[in-house]
Amino acid sequence: MATVTAVSRSAPEWRGGFGRLWTAAVVSRFGDALRAAALPLLAARLTDDAFAIAAVTACGYAPWLLFGLLGGAVADRVDQRRAMWTVDAARGLLVAGFALAVGLGHASIPLLLVLAFALTTLQTVFDNASTALLPSLVDRETLGGANARLMTGQQVAGGLLAGPCVPLLLVGGAFLPFAADAGTYLLAAALVASLPARPPGRQPRPAGSTLRAEIGEGLRFLWRDRPLRAVCAATLLCNIGMGALIATLVLHVTRWLHAGTAGYAAGLTAYSAGSIAGGLVAQRIARRAGRVRALLFVGAVQTAALLLIGCARYLPALLAGMLLLGAMSMVWNVNQVTLMQRRSPGPMAGRVASAFRTASASGAPLGALLGGAVAGAYGPNGPALLAAGTFALAVFSLIPAGKPDVSVVAPHDGATRRHLTP
Repeated sequence: MATVTAVSRSAPEWRGGFGRLWTAAVVSRFGDALRAAALPLLAARLTDDAFAIAAVTACGYAPWLLFGLLGGAVADRVDQRRAMWTVDAARGLLVAGFALAVGLGHASIPLLLVLAFALTTLQTVFDNASTALLPSLVDRETLGGANARLMTGQQVAGGLLAGPCVPLLLVGGAFLPFAADAGTYLLAAALVASLPARPPGRQPRPAGSTLRAEIGEGLRFLWRDRPLRAVCAATLLCNIGMGALIATLVLHVTRWLHAGTAGYAAGLTAYSAGSIAGGLVAQRIARRAGRVRALLFVGAVQTAALLLIGCARYLPALLAGMLLLGAMSMVWNVNQVTLMQRRSPGPMAGRVASAFRTASASGAPLGALLGGAVAGAYGPNGPALLAAGTFALAVFSLIPAGKPDVSVVAPHDGATRRHLTP
């Protein structure tokens, strides 16, 4: 009997660009967390309509459906470093303009919808370029550790540091969280621009090659890869649930639990604290079970956490549920992204990533709208129970991909612990 278990065990080198990329990601995430927490609070001040509040979140996901595949194809064609810092600079100027509008008293739901849509449209290029760039900055065997450190650092900055700052900044003015976010985008752009320029590691495109044809290649690769296809479907179901929960969490905390703005900030902080803990154990779980089976365990725990959030009308229960949800979400993200990077051919990394994200992210706007409808019809805790149902379905959809007979594309993909008989 032989066992194939190829999960990275080494830590990435901070030199060679990874340290600067990590710093840029952490700084940018700090600002994003300020904006993400302040935006629904601002929406709740502008309207009492639960559906309108949820629509702000939905607009933050919709561009993935419209431009996600195009963003991945563009990321494979251009200098990924240049694409990232250009996008961050544009987002910094956009959010700075929004902060000015809020400060002058011109905030409105339509303006929030436009901002959310525009930022995510730019993000379709940035995220796919970032996913494709990381493997060129670290050794292949350290990808898992690099992703864990990157995501954990982002959670420290975005949750433990940014979360408690939101109520304090709001005291000084509703525009302050957005002004801070603009500054972090511009700083991150400068850090990414300072990364060492690398010769493109891609072959020249065939004559007559079109974006449409290249997008099709990425879609076909994702469909034919059994583990990636199964994980993508499961992530789609999870995103429906998370979209419903996130879009209405402010209503759940302030109107069902009556915990106010401080309770909302505490819930976000608990989620981030759990994410940090998840980042510390993500690789350990993957070594023991393989990446796909790790996702099965994670999904089951998340389902239980969502049931706790939706059924127990106590702030401590919400905090415990968010802590668990955050920890398992980090384990899921680290293993899902690493599996995708390690199974994707280098020249197609951006397109495979965009195909995966577009397909899986399509559930988030649907979930956000469903969450608003369910909250209005059944109460603010309804979306959490809806999310528990979609996570349970995700677990069942992953079971075939976690079986030992999953085909192994590469011996070091970490997809499963496959037992082979001689």
